[in-house]
Amino acid sequence: MQIKVNDTVVVISGKDKYTTDKKGNKIPKTGRVIAVYPKTNRVKVEGVNIVKKHQKPTQQNQSGSIIEVEAPIDASNVMLLDPKVNKPTRVSVVEKEVKGKVQKIRVSKKSGYEFN
Repeated sequence: MQIKVNDTVVVISGKDKYTTDKKGNKIPKTGRVIAVYPKTNRVKVEGVNIVKKHQKPTQQNQSGSIIEVEAPIDASNVMLLDPKVNKPTRVSVVEKEVKGKVQKIRVSKKSGYEFN
């Protein structure tokens, strides 16, 4: 999986693919990755796949409530956002030598941008 926490991603499929602006134009939904689950190949993205969760009353919360939280979506439904061209991009992994150590760096296929 080539997506990490705090990456900016674009949703490319599913119910949260688009959002509409004030003029009614469809805009692809983007967000920051909150959590990554590599065993199940899922990611949790900020503001995407919002579900309602019912909470029981507790000592701190005397009355129960319904809260909205982000649920994980499949990693194949998102692509990394290339900051140079501001479009979704595929990623390749390149080995680069830095200070005598070999490091694997993610590189954008569109613009050659190196992700940290």
